[in-house]
Amino acid sequence: MKHTVLIIAVFSAVLMLQTGCHIGGAYEPVNTTKYDLENRSKFVLLDEDIQDAVTCSGLQERFTEDGRLEINANIRNRIEGRVTVQVNCVFKDEQGFPTGDETPFQTLILTKNAQEGVRFISMNNKARRYTIRVRSVH
Repeated sequence: MKHTVLIIAVFSAVLMLQTGCHIGGAYEPVNTTKYDLENRSKFVLLDEDIQDAVTCSGLQERFTEDGRLEINANIRNRIEGRVTVQVNCVFKDEQGFPTGDETPFQTLILTKNAQEGVRFISMNNKARRYTIRVRSVH
């Protein structure tokens, strides 16, 4: 009887050590790339309800004479009805961090199957990357 209790106690201790009984310390983050599309893409939709309706059919990037980044984007309505969205641009440095230069949202009305051009120019010469963001108007 004493041997059985001792064996169970030793077995339980070994099992706890093998399963990784973690007591404090640092933890690794989980799902770090799950919602980071803005970090990887030049064009993102912020609302699910416009996912089938709006797309970007072309991007043109150039630097002005004074080193500022200029972006021209063709925003296209892919559905048979009128769509009203708001568009802005977040300018980022070469590592992808915001430079503090973000344009205000501007309203864009896209009629049935229409395409409209939108232009963004950074306020300073720090911008090397960007993300154009589109959200629906409720």
